Amino acid sequence: MRVLMIGGTGTISAAIVRRLAAETDWELWVLNRGNRSSELPGRITQITADIHNETDVAEKLGDVRFDAVCDFISFHLEDVERAWRLFRGRTGQYLFTSSASAYHKPPADYRVSEATALANPWWQYSRDKIACEEYLMDRYRQEGFPVTIVRPSHTYDERHIPTGLHGKRGFWQVIQRMREGKPVLVHGDGTSLWTVTFNTDFAVGYTGLLGNPRAIGEAVQITGDETLSWNQIYETIAAALGVEARLCHVSSEFLAAAGKKYGYDFAGSLLGDKSVSVVFDNTRLHRLVPEMTTSVPFHRGVRIALDYILSHPAECQIPDPEFDAWCDRVAAALDRAQQEI
Repeated sequence: MRVLMIGGTGTISAAIVRRLAAETDWELWVLNRGNRSSELPGRITQITADIHNETDVAEKLGDVRFDAVCDFISFHLEDVERAWRLFRGRTGQYLFTSSASAYHKPPADYRVSEATALANPWWQYSRDKIACEEYLMDRYRQEGFPVTIVRPSHTYDERHIPTGLHGKRGFWQVIQRMREGKPVLVHGDGTSLWTVTFNTDFAVGYTGLLGNPRAIGEAVQITGDETLSWNQIYETIAAALGVEARLCHVSSEFLAAAGKKYGYDFAGSLLGDKSVSVVFDNTRLHRLVPEMTTSVPFHRGVRIALDYILSHPAECQIPDPEFDAWCDRVAAALDRAQQEI
């Protein structure tokens, strides 16, 4: 099968590229700007182009046809409109990467399936993904455009640690606060439920959809089956670091309001996503991809990630003193409030 990956070096797509490149029955093509070509495996055909330059991409694709096109970098309606123009009639399947944050929060039932309503008044990112889904499904209904919608939730790899809250420079400052014995801010009381999925597990589910005729015209959420509370997530990280977790619980509404003053947009990521308990019903995924399983539970995944992160300080250990100071201010404000009551 000939597969085109648009992107191919991100947290999710890199694992899929590695998995496909290791198998001999895939002819793998990658289209991106070439900024991280050294990270790609050798057995691929690379097209160096900016997908936003439609004319250039069309010329470089020529008359090549694909069994599947995997799009990881479309975020707005105009992106999928362009993809439709480029790939209608030249692919047997177009896989659009949406987001589980598109689901209505809180859902009517805490068990989220592909039938859960799509709506997110808190987060423009999610609303844009919903608009993309609606356009593509309309193309499928009107003319048979062979779309498969993929909805990831919180997927991580060896270079990232999942946290509910972090600053503009990523997760590292949260890890550093743990190492220094400082309080770590946790939204709510930490008991809301969440799912984190290691990217190699995600790749199993995703590649099982490639060329799968039963996935055409379907939306499929891809997550692991392990559900943890946020307290458990932070405590597992602390245990892997060999430190005690000092968790400072703060309401999501307070964090969103307090962060806005300093340029942090926590309303979407917290109120529109992470502060709500979510348990994924993966019945459809397991029916389509029976081999999908959680082979890297979080207590293993976080140790894999920490081994890499702690041994690659220049790449992964990015200080964020502004966020560190903001966390200190929030924790101190809560302490004063408790003392004054």
